[in-house]
Amino acid sequence: MSALPRPQSQEAAHAVAGVRTRARRRPVLAIVGLTLTLIAVCAVRVLLGSYTVTIPDFFTILGGGTVESAKGARYIVMEEKLPRAVLGALAGAAFGLGGAIFQLLLRNPIASPDIIGVSNGAALGAVIGIVFLGLGGLPLTLLAIAVALAVALLIMALSAGDSSAGNRFILVGLGISALGSAFIQYLLSRTSTTSAQTLTHWLAGSLSSANWDRISLLALLLLPLLLPLILFHRPLHATAVGEELAFGLGVPTRAVRTGFIALGVLLVAVATAATGPLAFIAFMSGPIARSLTGGRHNLTAAALVGAILVVLADFIGSNLIPGGVNLPAGVLTGAFGAPALIWLLTRSPERS
Repeated sequence: MSALPRPQSQEAAHAVAGVRTRARRRPVLAIVGLTLTLIAVCAVRVLLGSYTVTIPDFFTILGGGTVESAKGARYIVMEEKLPRAVLGALAGAAFGLGGAIFQLLLRNPIASPDIIGVSNGAALGAVIGIVFLGLGGLPLTLLAIAVALAVALLIMALSAGDSSAGNRFILVGLGISALGSAFIQYLLSRTSTTSAQTLTHWLAGSLSSANWDRISLLALLLLPLLLPLILFHRPLHATAVGEELAFGLGVPTRAVRTGFIALGVLLVAVATAATGPLAFIAFMSGPIARSLTGGRHNLTAAALVGAILVVLADFIGSNLIPGGVNLPAGVLTGAFGAPALIWLLTRSPERS
């Protein structure tokens, strides 16, 4: 084989370097773009809608002042609009992170906590706490986490020995999800009509109960969950090449898989306890993020996508539905989630 002439070799080297630079730059640009989009969507949620607030008035209210020409503006901004935007961003980020972790670990786009029963498990715990125990706040969140972890352990136990990238895990999870949904419907049939209506609204996934206490609790629970992601994200991403190859590279795959599945369950459970099971957010965030980052798994991008989707769905459901109808955010994410995912999958390499 004859060597390439020197000018051609240099051009090829420059071309390869250019491709690598663009590949490294694209996730950074995607994260910057998603961050700006999230800020814009939150601004739209707070400033526009049925009650509009000007930017100067917003900063006046945020600084503790009062708008003399609109005495009620402070209450609407600080007790309704801003809490919904912040709660939606936090919960959406948690759903997005949880879904991306599951999809990365199991290397399957349908391996999402809201598909394999984890969200239904958390919702079942919350329904039990509300209907039978009268719980709220931290005790309700802890019960939702406990039931979600129990569901995850049950799925892992029933799918033990799976060596085909989690296919049995997903199939068992689908069955457990159906079982959890059936239990929730049974509990709804055994409660009063008023409680059933309240729970049905919550189970649809809504930000209508947003307040600063709920936001503080969600933030306090999410902060310690982010630390393992920051410290151990490299072993997690190493499993994307396959467990056998990752194990050969020195990655403790069993510990990584168990630990990050538990982390994904916790993220989804605390978000579900705060807002109800917002449909398809965990499912959609990872594929959308990968399409923006050039096919790479990126947890930060997935979290930002989840936050954007929830805040945007809440704004549309509260302000843009004809006839003045107010729809919970989960109804819209459920309605648009499935066709959006099908469209993404047809454009994704995973369709093969």
